[in-house]
Amino acid sequence: MSLFKSVATFGGLTLVSRITGFLRDMVLANFLGAGAMADAFVVAFKLPNLFRSLFAEGAFTSAFVPLFSQKLVADGKKKSIFFAAQAIAVLTLIVGLIVILFELLMPYVVTVLAPGFHSDAGKIELATQLCRITFPFLLLISIVSFQGGILNSFEKFAAPAAAPIILNLTMIFSAFVLVPFMPSAAHGIALGITIAGVLEILWLAYFLRRIDVKIHPYLHIAKIMRNPEIKTLFKRIAPGVVGAGIYQINMAVDTILVSLVGTGAISWLYYANRLQQLPLGVVGAAISVALLPILSKALKAGNVEQAHQTQDKAVEYGLLLSFPAAVLLIVLAEPIVQLLFRHGKFLQTDALQTAYAVMAYAVGLPCYVLAKALMPNFFARGDTVTPVKYSAVVFATNFIFNVLLMQWLGHIGIAIATTVAAFVSLGQYIHGLKKRGYWQFSPALLKQAAKIIFISLIMGVAVCFLQHYISVFSLFGGKIDLFIRLGVLGIFALAILLISAKIFGVINFNEIKQMLRRKHG
Repeated sequence: MSLFKSVATFGGLTLVSRITGFLRDMVLANFLGAGAMADAFVVAFKLPNLFRSLFAEGAFTSAFVPLFSQKLVADGKKKSIFFAAQAIAVLTLIVGLIVILFELLMPYVVTVLAPGFHSDAGKIELATQLCRITFPFLLLISIVSFQGGILNSFEKFAAPAAAPIILNLTMIFSAFVLVPFMPSAAHGIALGITIAGVLEILWLAYFLRRIDVKIHPYLHIAKIMRNPEIKTLFKRIAPGVVGAGIYQINMAVDTILVSLVGTGAISWLYYANRLQQLPLGVVGAAISVALLPILSKALKAGNVEQAHQTQDKAVEYGLLLSFPAAVLLIVLAEPIVQLLFRHGKFLQTDALQTAYAVMAYAVGLPCYVLAKALMPNFFARGDTVTPVKYSAVVFATNFIFNVLLMQWLGHIGIAIATTVAAFVSLGQYIHGLKKRGYWQFSPALLKQAAKIIFISLIMGVAVCFLQHYISVFSLFGGKIDLFIRLGVLGIFALAILLISAKIFGVINFNEIKQMLRRKHG
């Protein structure tokens, strides 16, 4: 499968996932608002996700997928699946023990993660209860990510990309069905998170069976650890865990510091980050997931030129999809937040504070997407150490700017610090790949990047003018008018972007048509 088809498949379903995620967040905003209960729930929702990159999408997948993909080429399906069964046995044991330990120590974990809650005993108690409900999701999602890694190695991207939709729909379902039987709305939705983890495992197990992949439990842990391939896997995972750990510590530090800003600040940053995660998840994650097995196989076959061309395309797709999105998020931040979250317990003040954070996050969005597009180049070569070093620098940058900026700008300063760290991260990857001779920007790619930035700015200016002129438009009143205005602005922005792309030769529409014909042929 080509990179275009892989990104389109994964990105398309991830887009559906993000849309259902917004529906979920609209439900959360309605049921929880942005007060003490919402802050406690956000901490409980974030806690398992702080660690999932250690054992799921981050370190494990980055080390496992290249090894599994290369083993498929060298040793065939049967031996590769046996290797996978051994790996999942060790992963399940380690993560299971961590879950048990954290369940026992949860009051202390919450106090460390959200010290701003310390002055409110009720808030600490509620957050502890919610975290104990949600934390088993870590073990479940680790297994899900493992299943997804196997499917991705077989170039089956659709089912793993669709799995998060289950989480979103289950949380929405729990808000309306479980909440009436629970102590609070937060308790009911938290339980829905853990239930979703079980459903996702069953979903991916079905698709693994469809390609005749059956992972049987392998319980001889001592024997597994003597396997040289498992040793290689964990040697690669170890620096990845440190790197992912630094990133997750970064996120934890953000949560700790924003909890000190005051009630509501955690929720404002959460909702703002959710808006940033739409293009980041759809574009950045899709490119990263699709690129890793393709690069691994090309390098294993010694086809360096193909690897370079694939990397060029990944960067071009990333910039083409992320820069216009960043411009629109900056220009339309306030009406988007008003439309999505301004209802129920989510007040006008909450919407404005969230919109400011959205703008700050959006500036760094293209940098994060491009960094995600460049990172697999190291992992595909078995180099998991270099990204760790880069993560350490990013952590230090984020922490320093957090401390400096939050004193004057509160939660917005924390969002700005994240953006500064994104620029540093991208700079490191570009410099590191060029220094090692792995990849560098070609003159043609630099020219293409300049064109993409230019047409995105044209689109942004045009949308600003149109937004000014239709701001007085009112037909139905309230949210319906806002929805119509945003719809008109969105269609207008897309039209301007496509026309500009055609004029400046940014997109080859004939090439896309040919790819789509081959896809459906």
